[in-house]
Amino acid sequence: MTAAGMLYTVATVDPSRDKLRLYWKDRQGQPYRTFDAVQAEVARQGSAVLFATNSGIYAAGPRPLGLHVEQGRTLTALNNARSGGNFALLPNGVFWIQGTRAGVTETSAYRRLNLTPTYATQSGPLLVQAGRLHPAFNKGSTSFKLRSGVGVCRDGRVRFAVSAGPVNFYAFALFFRDTLKCPDALYLDGSISAYATPGRNTQLAEFAGIWAVVR
Repeated sequence: MTAAGMLYTVATVDPSRDKLRLYWKDRQGQPYRTFDAVQAEVARQGSAVLFATNSGIYAAGPRPLGLHVEQGRTLTALNNARSGGNFALLPNGVFWIQGTRAGVTETSAYRRLNLTPTYATQSGPLLVQAGRLHPAFNKGSTSFKLRSGVGVCRDGRVRFAVSAGPVNFYAFALFFRDTLKCPDALYLDGSISAYATPGRNTQLAEFAGIWAVVR
């Protein structure tokens, strides 16, 4: 899709029908790191990956910097950091899947709701919250980077987006709100962001969490 002169790759996921999974470590407890490794594990189980992309911001290890939930198990706890890079550009939030429902929820609100998601990742900043762009975003910002994010849109579907080139936060958030019609959206990561389909893999750096649509 194209908006304001920028090309975006967008994957639409219907949580009531599609199998969206989150992966970090393999059976030996080692990080998958790559789309290829996740694809190999999924193939071993007799399935296939239709789409994959990086999850939230991560630390050395690689390990998720914030909340990471797989198959209902919390592998990394909610991170309440108030300083330190984009992750802590508050408000930040959590993208979660619980059964056939999906949401993007601000971190403190997520804690109060006491949700028990099947899969979840925490990152930051929130791009859009209840239809409002993050208060720190500036239309004239000169911080341009390739960016990836995820939104839960008015039709209830999940949309992942990766920009083809550098954009600032304001333009990226506007794309989710006005073009994709997502009233809630979360920033996932910056220049290392990538995606994979059966015919294409744009990954250049390792990841901690990897979201994948499996069939």
